[in-house]
Formats: sequence, structure tokens, C-alpha cells
Amino acid sequence: MINIIKEMVGGRVLCFFFLFLVVGVVHASEDNLQPYRTGFHFQPLKNWINGPMYFKGVYHLFYQYNPYGPLWGNISWGHSISHDLVNWFLLEPALTPTEPYDITGCLSGSTTILRGSKPIILYTGQDVNKSQLQNLAFPKNLSDPLLKDWIKWSGNPILAPVNDINPSQFRDPSTAWMGPDGKWRIVIGSEIKGQGTALLYYSKDGYNWTRSDNPLHFSSETGMWECPDFYPVSNVGKNGIDASFQGNNTMHVLKVSYNSHEYYVIGTYDPKTDLFLAVTHDFRVSNTQFQYDYGRFYASKSFYDSAKQRRVLWGWVNEGDSQSDAIKKGWSGLQSFPRSIWLSDTRKQLVQWPVEEIKKLRGKEVNMENRELKGGSVLEVPGITASQADIEVLFSLTNLSDAELIDSDMFDPQLLCARKNASLSGSFGPFGLLVLASKNLTEQTAVFFRVFKGPNKFQVLMCSDQSRSSIAEEVDKSIYGAFLDLDPLNEKISLRSLVDHSIVESFGGEGLACITARVYPKLAIHEHAKLYVFNKGTKSVTISSLNAWTMNKAQIAPMGQDTIAF
Repeated sequence: MINIIKEMVGGRVLCFFFLFLVVGVVHASEDNLQPYRTGFHFQPLKNWINGPMYFKGVYHLFYQYNPYGPLWGNISWGHSISHDLVNWFLLEPALTPTEPYDITGCLSGSTTILRGSKPIILYTGQDVNKSQLQNLAFPKNLSDPLLKDWIKWSGNPILAPVNDINPSQFRDPSTAWMGPDGKWRIVIGSEIKGQGTALLYYSKDGYNWTRSDNPLHFSSETGMWECPDFYPVSNVGKNGIDASFQGNNTMHVLKVSYNSHEYYVIGTYDPKTDLFLAVTHDFRVSNTQFQYDYGRFYASKSFYDSAKQRRVLWGWVNEGDSQSDAIKKGWSGLQSFPRSIWLSDTRKQLVQWPVEEIKKLRGKEVNMENRELKGGSVLEVPGITASQADIEVLFSLTNLSDAELIDSDMFDPQLLCARKNASLSGSFGPFGLLVLASKNLTEQTAVFFRVFKGPNKFQVLMCSDQSRSSIAEEVDKSIYGAFLDLDPLNEKISLRSLVDHSIVESFGGEGLACITARVYPKLAIHEHAKLYVFNKGTKSVTISSLNAWTMNKAQIAPMGQDTIAF
């Protein structure tokens, strides 16, 4: 996370540790004093986080955490546990910087469950000279179902930056997978000779690692790769696959973090030769497609949930206000709501969707069907708590002959959203939702679509416009955008938005594109926040269906001696 992370954490990036399995949610008791604290997204009760493993019936979430303050420093591995990825108990930190090889921070990493159901943590530590070293930890007591205590291995560090590796560009070991030769493999993010690189390492036991002669993948068109993730996806259905699966009907995904976003490629992988060939495209700085999320979302990692046979994705969503605001709040950063992830029907991209457990938080519901939304219309959706809501809306369009012309299929969608923002009328669009809006619309966050007629096909543009999200001046008001790979003539256009006080996660086209935004309204808070569906285009659109729910608070609390939930 190049610019954003440098501003937020001094140039250090922390990936989410999808060790076993995890979930996220938190809430504050003093709502009026904490208008931006979330109700169903995970964040610890205080201080700074960055951001999981499923083991013996328990989801574990490990995340970067400062036990002593809301800004960067004393970076440790926070640890929380859950049975449902919604409600959480906070444990004591799993790792803290105590040894020479991690004295200035226990940075990012991953977990792997070795043969015999033995979990380990592989993580990057940083010494007093800021050199990045790879280390290993294991549970103190495997019979403890919560794995509360972890021991750093006496053989640490297990890997050091040698030869052509820059000591400051060697971090974030991935979850390990096993090849047909019985050896474990991991990738570590780096930059070698100016090229973003996923270094490949082998191990027979998970403890002793040797570098491969060749990286798993690299790109001469990007810089440093952080937080690499590598996993298989099925060509059939939505079920996830364990990282070590070997069989037919699969593709592989390589995800890396750079340029402040999460980029992925889909390709073929030969586990015998460790040859990975990108099929869809390859990594480039100028590439605006094939991102996990087109908004404020970084340092993600996925994990395989064996209990429900799905792959789950989580990402760090950092703040868009100032460090002084973080100090006032007493906390900084949160996790996206966990998402299931699978290969699309076209096999060209990934699809993401909030995990099904979110439905248990749904409360009061309102519905709307077959409502014409004429050009220039703004329609309030009353009856729910709009500051903490789950909204699903389906639009249908007809007769697109008057759609706006666009002379290229290669526009940058974010720039296009900035030029064609929510206040500028077109033919078909902007239409969508106004969330976290004040009564007079002085404050509003617009999540909307526009439809263009391109040289080869219709283009559906999805935008998230924060330019009027807050009357406060010193907060991020970015406009984000993405194209949806769908045909608006023959398909309805869907939008789902999770609204949670200061975060808006939006999923367009049933999860073909995702945009996450942080929002800091001054007027549209708590009961003063409103929800609208709107159409500022000149042509009518039809609301085929709209379903919206008030979301109840997820439970998050420290685990005490009297806790019986586990």
C-alpha cells in the first residue's frame, strides 16, 4: 500500500493473517460519542489494527494491533475467535515484539496447518536495523481449543534477506500449500532488480525452508509486491478448495498488493514444476481491472473454510480521516466484512459476496417492487436504521438506443466516475442509492451506475462518490469506479451495499465488482442518517426489487474466565 500505507504506518504494510478461520465485528457503548464506530464490522475495542484459520470448530482472526495506542507502533498480532464469523471474543495478543528478530514489530504473515493437525504461524519480524526476517511460532498447548498461547520457535529467524534480497523488501509469507512431492511451498513478497516478485520457498517439515531457483511469478512493470496470496479456484460451482488440492477443473489465483490496491491474475499452475502461467492478463501498474476491490481495501488474505467448503476473503480498510481524529476516537482501522470468493461463470474474473452468516444480523425489513423511477427522482426508503443497514436493489432498463456514447472500451473507470459524478445527468444514469444521507441531502454518499454505448458493447459503470459525503473538510472524499462485465440489455443490474456508520461496502453485478469507502458524516449519523434510491438520468429506470434491513449489532467482547460460549 504505497502512498496510503506510508502515510498511515510509516511505510510498513501489514497483511491480514487468515490463519485458521475468523470473523469480525465490534461496537461501542457510547454511540453518541463514537458515530463512526461500526456495528457489524470487526475492529478491536480500541487502538490500531491492520488486519484469519479454521481449527477444530473455531474461527481465529489474527490482525496487526497496537496494544498501546491508535497509531503505528508496538505492532503485535491481535487474536480473536468466533464460531460464526459474526460475533467475536477478544483474546490476549498471540505475538508481541520481544526478540531481537522482531523487536521493532511482529509484522504480517499467515498460518498453515501441518500434518497431524499442527498449526503454525509464519510471520515477518523486523529487527533494530529494520531488516525483515521470517519467523515461526506454534501453539503452546494443542489441546487448548482456543489456542490462546503461542511460542516463538528457538530456531528463529528461519529466513533472512541474503544475496539479491533487499532487507527492507522481504515480507509477508503466504499460507503454505503442499505439492505432489510432499514438500510445502510458500511465497514471500519482494522486489528483485526492480521487479515485483513472489519468491518461492520449499520445506519438508514447515520449519526449515529453502529458496527455489526461480520465483513463482514476477513482473517487470511493477515495484514491490506485498501480501502475496496463492490458491486454487474451481471451474465448477462456487465451492472453495484447499490450497494443497491437486486435481482437474481448477485454475489458480495469484494476488499481490501494490499501488495501493489488491491485484490478482488467474492462471494455470503445474504443481510438479511450480510453473504458474497467467491466462487472463498480467500485473501492470496501469492495470485498472482485476482488483479485489476498487476502493479503500488493502493487505488482504484469503483462507479455506473447510467447515463450509468455501474460500473466504478479508481485507484491511484503513481510515480516511486524520491521525488527530484517530487519537480522539481511540482507534483506527477495521476489517471488511468477510466475503466468499469464487470464479465467475465466464471464468474471466473472481466474484465476491458477503458470507451467508451476515443474515443472522438482519432485523426490520422494508421492500419495494416494480417501481418506475423517472428521471430526476429521489425516493426515500423509510422504516429502517439507515446508519446500519444491508440493502439489495435490482434495476432493469429497456431501449438503450439513447445511451450516452463512449468512444473507447479502455477508459479508466475511476477517472470516468470523477468526470461523470453523481451530480451530472446522463441518459441512463446516474441511478442507484444515496446512503448515509442527511435529510436535505447536504451530506450523501452516492453508489450508482451509468450505462454507455461503446464501440463494441454497452458499458456499465459502477461508481462510489464520496465528494459530498461530509461537511467536514479534512477527510477523504474520493470517487471510485469499476466496470461491470454484464449486458444491460439482457441482464438486470444489481447493487448490494453494507452500510455501517463509517464504512460502505458495495457489490455490483452480484459481486462482479466491489467498492469499499470510508465516510465521516457530521449530519447523517445514527437516527439522522437516511437512505434514498435515486435516478438523475433523463431516462426512466425500473426498480425491479428493493430489500433493505436494519442490521443488529454483532457482539464483540473480551473473553473472561466466566465466558461459557466456547
